Amino acid sequence: MDGTLDHVMIRVADLQTSLDWYTTHLDYEEKDRYEGDGFTIVYLGPEDMHEDGAMLEITHNEGEELELGDAWGHIAVRVPEGELEASYEQLMDEGVEDYRDPESCGGRYAFVKDPDGHEVEIVQRDHGAKWSLDHTMIRVEDADEALGFWIRKFGYDEVGRWEADTFANYFVEPRDAAPEEMAVELTYNYDGRTYDYGDSWGHLCVRIDDVHDDWETLMEREAPDYRDPESCDDLYAFTKDQDGHEIELLERDPAADSLFPF
Repeated sequence: MDGTLDHVMIRVADLQTSLDWYTTHLDYEEKDRYEGDGFTIVYLGPEDMHEDGAMLEITHNEGEELELGDAWGHIAVRVPEGELEASYEQLMDEGVEDYRDPESCGGRYAFVKDPDGHEVEIVQRDHGAKWSLDHTMIRVEDADEALGFWIRKFGYDEVGRWEADTFANYFVEPRDAAPEEMAVELTYNYDGRTYDYGDSWGHLCVRIDDVHDDWETLMEREAPDYRDPESCDDLYAFTKDQDGHEIELLERDPAADSLFPF
């Protein structure tokens, strides 16, 4: 089992403010929407995103106050090679707050924040639509356990790493993934710190072929039994990694009228 990373979910305090931010500054469009009892879910992404590109899911729960934790780090979006500074200046001209400009990041990347304080990294790539999701970074407390989870449980490959004096970044993605697919960045700090989840960070979602068969595979590989398919009306399921990050398993029919399994 090496399902594609389908989306990353974050929670937002004001739905319209967040929609305006992502559609205005990252040129995202609304792919689909689900209005539930007291909550709204919206899928967003570039108009010309790759068929296996990941979407951003923003969830708004009515009356909920959100608190950022530090267990999740950021989403990263792509701009073409050589366009980092121009893309950052474009965002500044549009009124986005200056957070970490390219110069402060050695000219290799930059960061902005969305209205809820979620960090958005800007990276240069020669593939994928502009502003498409490149990776999602989560923080882990044991690098060996984190890598083992994704490699053993999901059959992912480690495709890159950066080991510095005080921390290391490890990138994992599905075996034979297209360049346009999203990866997971596992960040490990050497000082033994622990992390707070808050409630603004939601989950990663892996798109799989059969929710029941793939769930059984995960159980055989000793993944945490968090929310099995039966408890989710046989539409999806959830496991957790070794640190408690939630991971959704979802079947999706590309030919269906709705992106949601409801």
